[in-house]
Amino acid sequence: MAPQFEISETLVGALSLRAIKSFLAAAKFSSFTGAANALSVTPAAVSKQVRELEDYLGTALFVRSGRTVALTADGEMFKDAAQLSLINIHQAAERLRKKIPARQTLIVCCSPAFSALWLHRRLPEFLQDAPDIELTVLATQNFISMEAGVQPDVYIAKLASLREGYESEHLFDDEVYPVCTPQYLQRHGPIAAPKGLLDMSLLDLSAYGRSQISEHIDWKVWLALHDVDTSWRADIPRQLFTSNDYPAIVQLALAHQGVTLGWHHLVGHLVDSGDLVRPLPHKTVMRNRGHYLSVRKDKVDASVCKRFSQWIKQQLAVQPSTKS
Repeated sequence: MAPQFEISETLVGALSLRAIKSFLAAAKFSSFTGAANALSVTPAAVSKQVRELEDYLGTALFVRSGRTVALTADGEMFKDAAQLSLINIHQAAERLRKKIPARQTLIVCCSPAFSALWLHRRLPEFLQDAPDIELTVLATQNFISMEAGVQPDVYIAKLASLREGYESEHLFDDEVYPVCTPQYLQRHGPIAAPKGLLDMSLLDLSAYGRSQISEHIDWKVWLALHDVDTSWRADIPRQLFTSNDYPAIVQLALAHQGVTLGWHHLVGHLVDSGDLVRPLPHKTVMRNRGHYLSVRKDKVDASVCKRFSQWIKQQLAVQPSTKS
């Protein structure tokens, strides 16, 4: 049974708003006279209000020195709390006075790669169309063991079942193909078949980094799927750079440093713009290992989650298509 609201315990003897305003004004101007001028009252009235507040709290809020006052340690602590409370009261009053609707909150969790290369370059459009939504994006590689108390409203991840209490739907399958800059290909190409990639500088994603994109694909796997010997023979002149940071690998590719595997949903726009090219038409489609949209069951019918989910699907529907 919920506890009853006791007026006698919560309101009787409550702090005077006028006294708090006098206290904050005195703290701002370090003077009762300055506070009095700002509040259009007498210095004696400000002094009386502050003294009554100090008596109620049982502690000195100011050190008085002639015409000036300085906050004590207790005064500093009370000032911070009082300011925050007045700000909250003011904002609530403004919403009521102007009929401003409260903003809806939305917490979205995704991988750093998805956040950096897909989500954030599209977010300005969403934020412009949804000014009533207060959006928080959590980028993490560890979806399972998040900080205690963190419960995103929406996940975009490679796992259909991340936590209990979420409903998931499939968004898209992973499509993976080699990419490099036109300049790099001009200097080191052309490439007639996947085997020719062995003579290139290959930028690879480590096992730790693949957890945020596609757990089972690196250069060895991709080349093996295309019938290329992946024993990495010592007589083949090649350089291999490995990192768990996929956005950094893409930046290296854009800096003409080599060929990397491109996940279509992350680099398709760069291929479409011509910043990156596909040196080969070959690609690998990872069926049933795609990305999923998971929404909290208790928020599935919430308008904020519906709007974001619909927007995500619309964005995916218009992204560049791959060519076989």
